[in-house]
Amino acid sequence: MTAALQVPCPHCSALNRVPAARLGDAPNCGRCGKALFNAQPLALDAAGFDLHASRSDLPLLVDFWAPWCGPCKVMAPHFEAAAAQLEPSIRLGKVDTQANPGLGARFDIRSIPTLALFLHGRELARMSGAMPAGEIVRWARAHAAG
Repeated sequence: MTAALQVPCPHCSALNRVPAARLGDAPNCGRCGKALFNAQPLALDAAGFDLHASRSDLPLLVDFWAPWCGPCKVMAPHFEAAAAQLEPSIRLGKVDTQANPGLGARFDIRSIPTLALFLHGRELARMSGAMPAGEIVRWARAHAAG
Protein backbone atom coordinates (compact mmCIF):
# COMPACT_ATOMS: atom_id res chain seq x y z
CA MET A 1 0.00 0.00 0.00
CA THR A 2 1.35 3.44 -0.94
CA ALA A 3 1.66 6.22 1.63
CA ALA A 4 -1.03 8.89 1.56
CA LEU A 5 -0.12 12.55 1.81
CA GLN A 6 -2.28 15.22 3.39
CA VAL A 7 -2.87 17.97 0.79
CA PRO A 8 -4.98 21.08 1.49
CA CYS A 9 -7.34 22.21 -1.25
CA PRO A 10 -6.37 25.65 -2.60
CA HIS A 11 -10.06 26.44 -3.18
CA CYS A 12 -12.00 25.30 -0.09
CA SER A 13 -9.13 24.50 2.34
CA ALA A 14 -10.34 20.93 2.93
CA LEU A 15 -7.60 18.46 3.80
CA ASN A 16 -7.36 15.62 1.28
CA ARG A 17 -5.47 12.34 1.59
CA VAL A 18 -3.75 11.61 -1.70
CA PRO A 19 -1.59 8.54 -2.32
CA ALA A 20 1.96 9.76 -3.01
CA ALA A 21 2.08 7.72 -6.20
CA ARG A 22 -1.08 9.47 -7.48
CA LEU A 23 0.02 13.11 -6.98
CA GLY A 24 0.79 13.46 -10.68
CA ASP A 25 -2.64 12.11 -11.72
CA ALA A 26 -4.40 15.52 -11.40
CA PRO A 27 -6.27 14.73 -8.16
CA ASN A 28 -9.41 16.65 -7.25
CA CYS A 29 -10.64 17.79 -3.86
CA GLY A 30 -12.99 15.36 -2.14
CA ARG A 31 -15.12 18.23 -0.83
CA CYS A 32 -15.41 20.81 -3.65
CA GLY A 33 -14.33 18.66 -6.61
CA LYS A 34 -11.86 21.24 -7.94
CA ALA A 35 -8.26 20.44 -8.92
CA LEU A 36 -5.79 20.26 -6.03
CA PHE A 37 -3.04 21.56 -8.34
CA ASN A 38 -3.25 24.19 -11.07
CA ALA A 39 0.45 24.98 -11.67
CA GLN A 40 -0.02 28.49 -10.24
CA PRO A 41 1.27 30.00 -6.99
CA LEU A 42 -1.40 30.53 -4.34
CA ALA A 43 -1.97 34.00 -2.86
CA LEU A 44 -1.63 33.33 0.86
CA ASP A 45 -2.92 35.27 3.85
CA ALA A 46 -2.08 34.22 7.42
CA ALA A 47 -4.71 31.45 7.59
CA GLY A 48 -3.81 30.10 4.15
CA PHE A 49 -0.13 30.21 4.98
CA ASP A 50 -0.63 28.24 8.21
CA LEU A 51 -2.80 25.65 6.44
CA HIS A 52 -0.34 25.03 3.59
CA ALA A 53 2.87 25.40 5.65
CA SER A 54 1.82 23.38 8.70
CA ARG A 55 -0.97 20.96 7.79
CA SER A 56 0.29 19.80 4.39
CA ASP A 57 2.69 16.95 3.78
CA LEU A 58 4.03 18.83 0.73
CA PRO A 59 6.86 21.36 0.98
CA LEU A 60 5.65 24.95 0.55
CA LEU A 61 7.85 27.41 -1.33
CA VAL A 62 6.83 30.98 -0.46
CA ASP A 63 7.70 34.18 -2.30
CA PHE A 64 7.56 37.05 0.20
CA TRP A 65 7.02 40.15 -1.97
CA ALA A 66 5.37 43.58 -2.13
CA PRO A 67 3.56 45.38 -4.96
CA TRP A 68 5.96 48.36 -4.89
CA CYS A 69 9.07 46.17 -5.27
CA GLY A 70 10.65 46.28 -8.74
CA PRO A 71 12.68 43.05 -8.39
CA CYS A 72 9.53 41.32 -7.10
CA LYS A 73 7.67 42.31 -10.26
CA VAL A 74 10.56 41.06 -12.40
CA MET A 75 10.63 37.71 -10.58
CA ALA A 76 6.84 37.13 -10.55
CA PRO A 77 6.59 35.46 -14.00
CA HIS A 78 9.63 33.32 -13.17
CA PHE A 79 7.98 32.17 -9.94
CA GLU A 80 4.83 31.29 -11.91
CA ALA A 81 6.91 29.32 -14.42
CA ALA A 82 8.58 27.49 -11.52
CA ALA A 83 5.14 26.49 -10.18
CA ALA A 84 4.40 24.68 -13.43
CA GLN A 85 7.64 22.70 -13.02
CA LEU A 86 7.52 22.04 -9.27
CA GLU A 87 3.89 21.08 -8.70
CA PRO A 88 2.65 18.64 -7.53
CA SER A 89 5.74 17.73 -5.48
CA ILE A 90 6.14 21.26 -4.06
CA ARG A 91 3.31 23.78 -3.51
CA LEU A 92 4.12 27.42 -4.32
CA GLY A 93 2.60 30.42 -2.58
CA LYS A 94 3.00 34.17 -2.53
CA VAL A 95 2.74 36.39 0.55
CA ASP A 96 2.21 40.10 -0.08
CA THR A 97 4.11 41.55 2.88
CA GLN A 98 2.36 44.91 2.48
CA ALA A 99 -1.10 43.30 2.81
CA ASN A 100 0.10 40.75 5.40
CA PRO A 101 2.73 42.57 7.50
CA GLY A 102 2.28 40.10 10.35
CA LEU A 103 3.66 37.24 8.26
CA GLY A 104 6.63 39.34 7.15
CA ALA A 105 7.37 40.21 10.78
CA ARG A 106 6.79 36.63 11.99
CA PHE A 107 9.50 35.35 9.64
CA ASP A 108 11.77 38.38 10.00
CA ILE A 109 11.64 39.19 6.29
CA ARG A 110 14.10 42.07 5.88
CA SER A 111 14.48 42.19 2.10
CA ILE A 112 12.21 41.25 -0.75
CA PRO A 113 11.80 39.21 -2.73
CA THR A 114 12.68 36.44 -0.30
CA LEU A 115 11.99 32.77 -0.99
CA ALA A 116 11.46 30.49 1.98
CA LEU A 117 10.81 26.75 1.89
CA PHE A 118 8.66 25.19 4.63
CA LEU A 119 7.66 21.66 5.57
CA HIS A 120 5.36 20.78 8.48
CA GLY A 121 5.62 24.35 9.78
CA ARG A 122 9.41 24.39 9.85
CA GLU A 123 11.53 26.62 7.63
CA LEU A 124 13.99 24.48 5.69
CA ALA A 125 15.81 27.16 3.67
CA ARG A 126 15.73 30.83 2.68
CA MET A 127 17.13 32.88 -0.20
CA SER A 128 16.78 36.61 -0.85
CA GLY A 129 16.90 38.29 -4.24
CA ALA A 130 15.23 37.78 -7.59
CA MET A 131 16.00 34.55 -9.45
CA PRO A 132 15.05 33.17 -12.86
CA ALA A 133 12.72 30.16 -13.04
CA GLY A 134 15.48 27.60 -13.56
CA GLU A 135 17.36 28.73 -10.45
CA ILE A 136 14.16 28.75 -8.39
CA VAL A 137 13.43 25.18 -9.46
CA ARG A 138 16.99 23.95 -8.77
CA TRP A 139 17.15 25.72 -5.40
CA ALA A 140 13.74 24.42 -4.27
CA ARG A 141 14.41 20.83 -5.33
CA ALA A 142 17.84 20.82 -3.67
CA HIS A 143 16.47 22.05 -0.34
CA ALA A 144 13.23 20.05 -0.38
CA ALA A 145 15.16 16.82 -0.91
CA GLY A 146 17.53 17.28 1.94
